[in-house]
Amino acid sequence: MKKLIITAIAFLASCATLSLSAQEKEKEMKTGWSFGVLPTATFSADNGFQAGAFGDVYYYGDGSTYPDPLHKISWEASYFIKSHRMRLYLAYDSKYLIPGMRINASITYMNDPLYSFWGFNGPASFDSGTPQSFTSVDYALWGNRALTPNINYFGMSRQMLRGLANVQGRITSNLNWAAGLNFWKWNLGDMRDNSEVKYDSDITLYNYYKSLGAIKADEANGGMALELNAGLVFDTRDIEAAPNRGIWAEAYLNGNVLDHRYLKACVYFRHYIDIPIHIPAGDPVFAYRLAWQQTIAGETPFYMIQNNPLLVQRNMISEGFGSSNTIRGLRENRILAEGMAWANTELRVKLVNFKLLNQYFYVAVNPFFDAGIITKAYRDDILTSVAHDARLNGITGYNGSDIVYDPSRIKDIIYSAGIGLKLAMNQNFIISAELAKCFTPGLDAGLWIGIGINYQF
Repeated sequence: MKKLIITAIAFLASCATLSLSAQEKEKEMKTGWSFGVLPTATFSADNGFQAGAFGDVYYYGDGSTYPDPLHKISWEASYFIKSHRMRLYLAYDSKYLIPGMRINASITYMNDPLYSFWGFNGPASFDSGTPQSFTSVDYALWGNRALTPNINYFGMSRQMLRGLANVQGRITSNLNWAAGLNFWKWNLGDMRDNSEVKYDSDITLYNYYKSLGAIKADEANGGMALELNAGLVFDTRDIEAAPNRGIWAEAYLNGNVLDHRYLKACVYFRHYIDIPIHIPAGDPVFAYRLAWQQTIAGETPFYMIQNNPLLVQRNMISEGFGSSNTIRGLRENRILAEGMAWANTELRVKLVNFKLLNQYFYVAVNPFFDAGIITKAYRDDILTSVAHDARLNGITGYNGSDIVYDPSRIKDIIYSAGIGLKLAMNQNFIISAELAKCFTPGLDAGLWIGIGINYQF
């Protein structure tokens, strides 16, 4: 009865505003189970067309916690046509399974027979630009099979098995403690191309870095990591999936206790500001994120350098700087460094909302601007020592004037801009499509396309 009274009061108060959106109408109507299932018929600049399926399963119970679900299960099974990447993913998230605690757990398997490795420290890698014997498209994606031998200079392979389990407990109404356990198993090596025309695996940046010692022998084939994390979470968001207002901040330490030990500090601050314009579909929201992640003790092994630690997973993959997780408009994992600071800003504007098949939808756009900078380089001493004399002589398709590394560009500002389109169901299941352009010389990925689920932050 008490819950019904509170719900009724909230409903009457919402009627007093200048507009009554579908989100507010849903508040006392959505109960039970909700399913979102879609084919992964998408495209990305990094991996090509994607086939498979993904979705979310929500359980709202009697609706008293709506729009937050009592339980959420996310899953994906997909395959990428160009890179031959296979992804299997299953995740569970709940703030209500254990009273006063949040549980977030997932298991992921990923197989990348043609994974792209672009070098260390972002702008410092391959400052000289596109090799003359490559077309820009071939250089940006998978090399040039028309050459003899067939070259994918940026190719290698990797397999990943990951299991995550994170818990949050309440300290005050908006402040939580957080702790987690993350296990990783990596297998790395040369490309595994099963097509009729084979790449020459000997001619790769991966093998060149091994010969320099930038990729150490005991890391080159992969390894295992068991990371422990602990910290604090401050959260005043009104809705988790797409907040209208509030702050979401995290500060925590993340360290590996197995071989190649290291300790990282991670700080994230996200702010969602309601703009009281009161358009029929809902007020616009200005959202921004300030983030910093850096190794403060030890050294990260090569097979973990792309990892982007998070306490709560919003997407299946949380790694690297570039692509959809951090700075949009860059290639996937284009920036590999021991420390990185970045900012994301975007304006989220709902265009229309509607009801279809007893489900509530809205369409929104989000123009954005992203920027970042490397705060701590990765193995810069090794690469700097050969920066001026390590030419790519003898590599078919490259001319002798190309250098492997330019340390003067490590502190270059990386920035990009773009726009996104969102389709949300029941405020939680959000399909996302974004276009972006990077403006930092040497990192431009052309017109970057990212299609997936959820807002970036």
